[in-house]
Amino acid sequence: MSIQKIAAFSDGPTGGNPAGVVVADALPPDADMQRIAAQVGFSETVFATPVAGGWRVRYFSPESEVAFCGHATVALGAALALQHGDGVFALTLNHAQITVEGHQEGATVAAALQSPPTHSQPAPAALVAAALALFGYTPHQLDPRIPPALAHGGADHLVLALKTRSALAAMHYDLAAGRRLMRGAGLTTIVLVFAESAQRLHTRNAFASGGVLEDPATGAATAALAGYLRDIDWPHGGRIDVVQGEDMGMRSLLRAELSDTPGSSVRVSGTARLMAD
Repeated sequence: MSIQKIAAFSDGPTGGNPAGVVVADALPPDADMQRIAAQVGFSETVFATPVAGGWRVRYFSPESEVAFCGHATVALGAALALQHGDGVFALTLNHAQITVEGHQEGATVAAALQSPPTHSQPAPAALVAAALALFGYTPHQLDPRIPPALAHGGADHLVLALKTRSALAAMHYDLAAGRRLMRGAGLTTIVLVFAESAQRLHTRNAFASGGVLEDPATGAATAALAGYLRDIDWPHGGRIDVVQGEDMGMRSLLRAELSDTPGSSVRVSGTARLMAD
């Protein structure tokens, strides 16, 4: 079985979030997919097999199956474009139908996903307090323009916005404690965000629920964040640009394009680069 390694949402020829990509005639048994994801060791490995009208897709972190993963979807879009030519590919997930497109551009591949529908709600006070304690932040460090929220764009995320870039850079937490908190609350990641401007944001994503301290680029969380910003009438102007992974030395660039229609899909795009074995 061939496993491709592709970094999604790269900053040109560097950065991005590595994903394992397996395109096979049939999906392996669940236990085998989980074992392969653990052996690959990236935050997610995506498995795809052809079905009528498109592709059946599942995602696994090193420790568990994930409902939706944006960066692995973009990596899959790049792999399918390289294998089948430029195009738009229909994907059937466990709980949603989406598309991903891929277009070759020299040494990289431009790819974009259409997220599942988005929705958000205010975060419970107890969960916010627990998350602040996990990271060692205080309520005074939160940006009141973007209140804490539960945001969904194919997976569930807690959004915490910080007033300063330095507070974002200082993110740290205990992995085991983070895993307990996120799994107990049903969270895929916790999104920490600093708004440099209305359309340029910096994020960091704690992914302890999947056994990973931090993801350098997270398309699903970016879609959820964009949907949430729309819900609070953030002046997004139809798009936001997200810089992620910079504090990890894995600078990644993501663009989210969205309409004003509440709950509608978000287009998340970037480039992907093939990684050496």
